[in-house]
Amino acid sequence: MKILMFFLCVFTFTITQSQNTMSKNIYDYSFTSLEGEEISLADFKGKKMLLVNTASKCGFTPQYKELESLYQQYKDRLIIIGFPANDFRNQEPGTNEDIAAFCERNYGVTFPMSEKTTVVGENQDPIYRWLTSKAYNGKKDSTVKWNFQKYLIDENGNLIDVFESAVTPLSDAIVKHLKS
Repeated sequence: MKILMFFLCVFTFTITQSQNTMSKNIYDYSFTSLEGEEISLADFKGKKMLLVNTASKCGFTPQYKELESLYQQYKDRLIIIGFPANDFRNQEPGTNEDIAAFCERNYGVTFPMSEKTTVVGENQDPIYRWLTSKAYNGKKDSTVKWNFQKYLIDENGNLIDVFESAVTPLSDAIVKHLKS
């Protein structure tokens, strides 16, 4: 019984420590780009951020074109970051190199793209843990339901809203936040 209690205490301490490493400030997080470069979200202070989980073999994949158009139109005040993930029906099976080539060749993507990551489940990327948890983002809990779900962050690092996959990047629901 003492051994079981010891392991339970160690396990609880480990979970608590891992939860304590999560920050309530989005600018404390970084990601590795498809090219292997470490990029801090703090580099984008003062700009809105649109974070999107992407996939190359999804019915919503053509949204890359609108994402690039939105980025070109508002890049003085908006950064878009794509997070390729293979979390839904194996729709992003490629390597980082495959993803980079696909995005450039088919959609001319110039906005930053993270290395392939996980946006749901036990191995969820810390950025996505922040995005989906009210305890960290201070606004709302959400679940990433499918590819091309979008999270809009304001210039001060606050979550504005979550947009499901069917909401296109150039929709009024998103663009209205960029015009002000």
